[in-house]
Formats: sequence, C-alpha cells, structure tokens
Amino acid sequence: MSDPFREPGSTPPAPEEKAATTSLGDLLTGVTGDISTLFRQEVELAKAELTESAKKAGKGAGMFGGAGLTALFALLFVSLAAMWGLGELIGLGWSSLIVAVVYAIVALVLFLRGRKELKSIKGAPKTVDSLKKIPETVTPGGTA
Repeated sequence: MSDPFREPGSTPPAPEEKAATTSLGDLLTGVTGDISTLFRQEVELAKAELTESAKKAGKGAGMFGGAGLTALFALLFVSLAAMWGLGELIGLGWSSLIVAVVYAIVALVLFLRGRKELKSIKGAPKTVDSLKKIPETVTPGGTA
C-alpha cells in the first residue's frame, strides 16, 4: 500500500514513525486488508492442492477398478481350468458342480461374516449418551 502523502522517490518512514503518524483506523484497515489477501491466497492454494489430489485419487481409483476387473477375469479362468482339470478325472458335469459348490461355500462364509459385522454396529453410543446429558434448558424447545 503506498502512502499518498509521501513524496515520490523519498525513503519510506521508519515503522515507529509510521505508527506514530498513522491513525488506528488506517492501521486496522491495512491489517484487515493484509489478512483478507492472505486468506484468499490460502484458499486458492488449498483449491489447487485439492484439485491435484482429486486428479491423482481418480487415477488411482481407475487403476484399482482395472485391477479388480482383471482379477475377476483371472478368477474366472482359474475356475475354468480347475473345472476342466477335474473334468479329466470325474467328468465335466461333476467338476462343474464341485467348483460351483466351493464358490457357494465361500459366498456363504463371506455373507455370514458380513452379517455378523453389520449386527455389531452400535452407531454413535457415546454421542447419544452425551446428548442425553444436556439439560433441557439448552435443547431446542426447552425453557430458559
């Protein structure tokens, strides 16, 4: 911020002199402007960083999706190979049934474990407990 009362080319006043000759309102205006500028710059920096992070996260998620799809195909072909391999010993129909039963058992185990995990969810018991302890005078609709 340039001083309109200072002559061009002259050296700026010392901080003590400037503080003594500048009104409190002008000092507060300067500080407020500097804080506002700093805040805007920080917000812009945060936006730039978050944009870059979001792009990298998107690429990473795409890579995970591709890896999952590729793993699914690998599992499919390993299953087919196991089915054909068993088919050489016991027949293709029975080997298909055995592979299907193995997958059904794995699916059942995963289902039961998942259901157990979901049943163990308690929500936010500490928050609910602390909210119950708030006096009625503070809660909406309470008397003051």
